Amino acid sequence: MRPPILRRLLRRVASVAVLTLLAAQPVSAAAAPAAPAAAGLQQVTGFGSNPGNLQMFAYTPDGVAAGAPLVVALHGCTQSANAYYTNSGWTKYAGLWGFDVVFPQTTAANNALSCFGWFDQAESTRGRGEAASIVQMVEYAKQTYGSDGRRVYVTGLSAGGGMTADLLAAYPDVFAGGSVASGLPAQCATSQAGASACQTGPQKLSPARWGDKVRASYPGWTGPWPRVAIWQGTSDYTVYPANATALRDQWTDVWGIGQTPSSTQSLPGNTTRSVYDDASGQPAVETFSVSGMGHGLPVSPGSGAEQCGSTAAYFLNTICSAYHTGVFWGLDKETPGGGGGLPAPAGLKVTGVTDSSASLAWNAVAGAASYTVYRDGAKVTTTASTSFTDTGLTAGTSYRYSVTAADPSGTAGAGSSAVTATTSGGTAPARCFTATNYAHVAAGRAHTSGGHAYANGSEQDMGLYNVFVTHTLRESPAGHFVIADSGCQAGSA
Repeated sequence: MRPPILRRLLRRVASVAVLTLLAAQPVSAAAAPAAPAAAGLQQVTGFGSNPGNLQMFAYTPDGVAAGAPLVVALHGCTQSANAYYTNSGWTKYAGLWGFDVVFPQTTAANNALSCFGWFDQAESTRGRGEAASIVQMVEYAKQTYGSDGRRVYVTGLSAGGGMTADLLAAYPDVFAGGSVASGLPAQCATSQAGASACQTGPQKLSPARWGDKVRASYPGWTGPWPRVAIWQGTSDYTVYPANATALRDQWTDVWGIGQTPSSTQSLPGNTTRSVYDDASGQPAVETFSVSGMGHGLPVSPGSGAEQCGSTAAYFLNTICSAYHTGVFWGLDKETPGGGGGLPAPAGLKVTGVTDSSASLAWNAVAGAASYTVYRDGAKVTTTASTSFTDTGLTAGTSYRYSVTAADPSGTAGAGSSAVTATTSGGTAPARCFTATNYAHVAAGRAHTSGGHAYANGSEQDMGLYNVFVTHTLRESPAGHFVIADSGCQAGSA
């Protein structure tokens, strides 16, 4: 076996050709990012034995109490912890919602392009290399900041996204949730030679075989599994959209749920969210497909509640992914289930819908002074009544609602079970796409399994996954595609 220093040197030299695909503009080792110098970002030393030779940086907002959640945020190739701290938007919500953020950093000493080693089992598996160093950072945060070990989450972009998936697979006992942005399925590649093939088109495996890669990463673990968000641009030609489909297949299989979404919704920035609920009706996997976006992390500069981050290389102005990911994980302070003394309201139901509104009702809770209604995890209103009509909605769209009760001091109790309301009418005009099966998969309109392509939504078999078979797909509603070779009553796109 080669000594660790020699192995790292060889990996650094060999990685330039393979990992150029993960960086839209290759940089030399001399151009690797320097250590962060941002005022709010502090380097931490002595966090453990650090077998992966990483650096640890942390952002701990003023006033965050012990017992708060912890987010671990992994940068992409050619980036640094400071770039992610400055541009990703996570620091905004750390201050607003009250949690700490750890920003691990790798450098040109590990990899010529400063990429995390998602493709190297010596770095990405349980108890080894960079993965073990990151878990040591989590343990340091738990001991030093008092972070809640039950609410630790990891997110990453590109190579950081690939490492995120590997961490979720190897350490489901550490991470309660994850978010993979323009990243790769867990253990997609296990060598330098396999990395490039994963980026441009991962193996055409069944969901069960993708899921087996997760289960094999920590044999014997039967759950609970992390809740996983997947972000992908449809025009990403660095890490192709087929990776998002493979990630969806992988984590829905681990959860034991199907690959047909429980609901879909249109979000800002030409984004379609698809939700895959677990057996209890709670979101286990969510995919966010950003139409027309290339390779990068979605951000949305501005001061609005759902806006965050700043644009820079690989930080793309579309939608604030940090906000929607944080809500999915339940990081916002007023997310249902906050833990007050009152029980969850029972009997929540949809009592009526129009094309722009949804009416709800629920049973009263003894001792409650008010109720807070949440739509898709975000607060809509607080009311003293046991009913509410939400207005200004989009026609033909599904929304998920839940309710908490608060006592006279304003302390919120547990969240109710969620219900889904679908507004009537207003189905958006269909769009049609004519392309090869390969192009449909690359654009996020279809996915692969067993060597065949299947239309997203309808799951219709489109035939062999290659550039020789061509189909017309009709999209209606958003994210749901059917084969329409005989004629499509919409303008082609």
